[in-house]
Amino acid sequence: MQNVRLIDYKGKQIHFIGIGGSSMSGLAELLAGRGYRVRGDDRVASHSTEKLVREGISVVIGHDAQNVHGADLVVYTAAIAEDNVERLECVRLGIPQMERAELLGQLADEYARSIAVCGTHGKTTTTAMLSTVLLHARQDPTIHIGGEMDLIGGSVHSGAGDTFLTEACEFKASFLTLHPTLALVLNIDADHLDFYRDLAHIEETFQKFLSQITPGGTAVLCGDNARAKAMKERIAAHCVTYGLDDAQSDYTAADLCHDDALCYSFTPLEHGQPLARVTLRVPGRHNALNALGVVATARQLGLAGEEISAGLSAFAGAHRRFELTGTVCGVKLYHDYGHNPAEFRSVIPLADAVAGAHHLFVVCQPHTYSRTKLLFEEYMTCFSGADTVLITDIYAAREKDPGDIHATMLVDALRARGVPVVYTPGFDDCETYLRAHWQAGDVVITLGCGNINLLNEQINR
Repeated sequence: MQNVRLIDYKGKQIHFIGIGGSSMSGLAELLAGRGYRVRGDDRVASHSTEKLVREGISVVIGHDAQNVHGADLVVYTAAIAEDNVERLECVRLGIPQMERAELLGQLADEYARSIAVCGTHGKTTTTAMLSTVLLHARQDPTIHIGGEMDLIGGSVHSGAGDTFLTEACEFKASFLTLHPTLALVLNIDADHLDFYRDLAHIEETFQKFLSQITPGGTAVLCGDNARAKAMKERIAAHCVTYGLDDAQSDYTAADLCHDDALCYSFTPLEHGQPLARVTLRVPGRHNALNALGVVATARQLGLAGEEISAGLSAFAGAHRRFELTGTVCGVKLYHDYGHNPAEFRSVIPLADAVAGAHHLFVVCQPHTYSRTKLLFEEYMTCFSGADTVLITDIYAAREKDPGDIHATMLVDALRARGVPVVYTPGFDDCETYLRAHWQAGDVVITLGCGNINLLNEQINR
C-alpha cells in the first residue's frame, strides 16, 4: 500500500471509484465538508449518487480511464480490483491511490475517542442505536454508518465533539486500518468465506483487530456469542461482557418481555445493579441484545442510565433494516438488508408476527456466487415461518459467474426439503407472481444486500 496521508490533499481533487457505495458516499460527504474537492463515479446510478449530486458533488456513471484524469488522489473500495481500468490508469499516470478502509482509519485517528462497532451481522443497526444515544445525550460525535438513518439525514454526521463512531467491517479484513479506543463486538460467525480460509481465520483476524485497541482502551464483548466472548482470553485490552443468556456477563437484563409487535423491554443490570429500564421501538430479540451492547458501551463512555434509556427509546431504526416501505392492495411491504441465512433467520419471525394468520411471502435475493455456494446448506433451514419463498437470480456484486452455482439449484434443494419455493428470476417475475397470489392482509418481505430493495420501489409505484 502506498504511504499516502489524506491531510496532504486538503483543497486538492480526490476522485472516488464506486462513490455510490454506502461507506464511500458517506466518506465523500465528510471530506467535502472538510474542504477537500470531491468527485467520483459508479457503475450504476442510485439514490446515493443522486443525493451526492444534489449536494454539489460531481458523479459520472460508468467506469472509464478518463474519469481519473486531473485527480490528485484516487480512493477505491476493496471490491475494485487492481485490473480496474481506472486503477490501471492511475498507475500509468502516477496518481496516488488509497483504499477506502485506509481513508476511514486516518479519519478516525484524528479523534481523541474512536468507537468501532464490529461483528459479522448487526453492525449498522447497532451503530445507529449508539449514534442515537450519543446524539440525544448531546455528545455530538462524528458518525459513519454503512446505512442511512433519518436522525442524521443519511449515513454520516460531522460532529463537533471529540468522538468518532464507525462501523468496523471485517470484509477483506478492512477494519485492520482502525485503532479504536473502544470496540463493541456483536458476534463472530462464518461469512466472507471467499476471503477467509475458515472460521478460525475469521477469529484470528478479529483478535488482530482487537489487539489494535489503543492502550487503556476497552473491548465490549457479547457473552452470548462464544467466539466473541473468547476474545477476552485472547487480547490484552480491558474487556467487559454483556448477554441476555450469559448470566456471568458484566451487563445482563432482567424482566425481559415484548409486546405483540415483538418490541422488547428490559431492565439492564450492571454487575447486578439495575439501570433505567429500556423500551425499544424496533422489534426482535436480537435487537434487545444489540441494545444491551449499546448500554454496556455507553456506560464505558460515562453516560447515565437515564440518558441511555432515553436514547434507545427514541431509536426508530435504520433504513433497509426490517423497514416498512409501503402498503399496496392492503399488503404490507417490508425490506431487510440481511446478506446471509443467519440474518434471514432473525428477521423472518418478525415478518411472520406482523402477518399473523395471513400469508407471508419472503423474496430472497442471494448475494454473490461464492457466499451462495459456501452457505448453501444454511439456506436450507433459514426460511422457517415463510408461507411462500421466492428466490431471484443471484446478485453477482463484485464477482463473475463461475458457472457452477445458480439460483435454481437453491430452489430445487429447498423444494426437496419441503419448502414452498418459487423461482422468480427478475423483479418483473416477482411482482407478477405476488400480485397474482397475494390478498389483503398478507405481508411481503424482501431480503438481500444487493438491489432487491428496488423491487419494493417498483411495486409501490
